[in-house]
Amino acid sequence: MSILVTGGAGYIGSHTCLELLNAGHDVVVIDNLDNSKEESLNRVQQLTHKKLKFYHNDLLDVTAVRRIFKENRINSVIHFAGLKAVGESNQIPLRYYHNNITATLILCAVMSEFNVFNLVFSSSATVYGDPARVPVTEDFPFGPTNPYGRTKYMIELILRDLYASNPLWNIVLLRYFNPVGAHTSGRIGEDPNGIPNNLFPYITQVAVGKLESLSVFGNNYPTHDGTGVRDYIHVVDLAIGHLKALQKLKENPGVVAYNLGTGRGYSVLDVIHTFEKASGIQIPYKIVDRRPGDAASCYADPGKAKQELGWSAAKGLHDMCADSWRWQSDNPDGYED
Repeated sequence: MSILVTGGAGYIGSHTCLELLNAGHDVVVIDNLDNSKEESLNRVQQLTHKKLKFYHNDLLDVTAVRRIFKENRINSVIHFAGLKAVGESNQIPLRYYHNNITATLILCAVMSEFNVFNLVFSSSATVYGDPARVPVTEDFPFGPTNPYGRTKYMIELILRDLYASNPLWNIVLLRYFNPVGAHTSGRIGEDPNGIPNNLFPYITQVAVGKLESLSVFGNNYPTHDGTGVRDYIHVVDLAIGHLKALQKLKENPGVVAYNLGTGRGYSVLDVIHTFEKASGIQIPYKIVDRRPGDAASCYADPGKAKQELGWSAAKGLHDMCADSWRWQSDNPDGYED
């Protein structure tokens, strides 16, 4: 039996494929390479000395999705594929709604056709919006503040309706906080197209000389140093969380949701200073106006994942910074090197 990983050539997907192969799973990947590189999967196979099966197709192509299920004995699906830039989602919301939601509808319909009912869904802490308090638990009210977050929220609702219509489904919703870092080998990591949307790849590209300086959005938040506080989680810890979720599916849990975070918040300046220590490189930055919709502080209560999945984050901020820098310094142009 194989695990189908949608979006498996992407940042989180490639790290999860590596952990799946190391755990002895057969892996099938579908990815349209819209914001990812096939080279990531080549390196995953080199690191694990194991093969996976790759389909360069789009989930919106129902014929291609059906062919994958016909050609492989799929047991479970880990669904990463989707557009993911918060800022861009405000500019082109229709593309985000069509791509993220329609692709999920097609995937679930084809899964049903082939009697595959085990799904791990890549959700996001953005479903909570700006939380009234921290830490954030899974029963917090939803309040996504951008189209990207709303697609994740809507898909969660769809998946709950799907289970209500057919209790054969078993679905784990994983709400990520802020994935960062890279594999300790320095061979796979985050390689965004164009100018990065997220803090860590922006810092590493400043450190490697590709970008001039970092913009820090606001220094007057009610936090210990005035900059925004977030829960950063190492991508390898996150990948291992997906293996734990697969094990949970064997218990026939119905639909369950888990926060994947460290339970600790770090400010933007905390990250900059830790990165400087880990890399030995000074990061020039400038304070600019806040971005609309940014929360002052958001970090997880990961207690439910620890209790029910036996999962907790093992890597700290220094590991995240050191591994990010190793990846970027070894691959200054990402997978194009």
